[in-house]
Amino acid sequence: MQIVTLYATTAAIFLVLDAIMLNTVIAPLFRQHLGDAILDTPRLGAASVFYLFYVAGLLLLVSWPAYQGNDLLRALWQGALVGALAYGTYEMTNYATLADWHPKMVVTDWIWGTFLTAASATGGIWATRAILG
Repeated sequence: MQIVTLYATTAAIFLVLDAIMLNTVIAPLFRQHLGDAILDTPRLGAASVFYLFYVAGLLLLVSWPAYQGNDLLRALWQGALVGALAYGTYEMTNYATLADWHPKMVVTDWIWGTFLTAASATGGIWATRAILG
């Protein structure tokens, strides 16, 4: 029950925060630089696969060990590290290989992914503890 609740709270935090940022900052920024290459409607199947697996990986690598050790600081810094690695890989690979990938996109999304992953890991543990006691 603990790990299911931890997954659900972490995923909820991740999805809500990311939806806000995607709609207000990331999508307009990417549209500005990539124009028609951006879909009007995202491919929800692909997005769902990413979110399901990313949160599962975050739990395996960060949240569950930090939850068991009752260590929010560990969740924060390890979540930031995982986010920086994952989002940095995506952004730097695209910047290295795609002509229209702009440095502002790299920096904005990389910082966002680092923060988002850290906040989701830490917030998921906090919320799970609040729910389960």
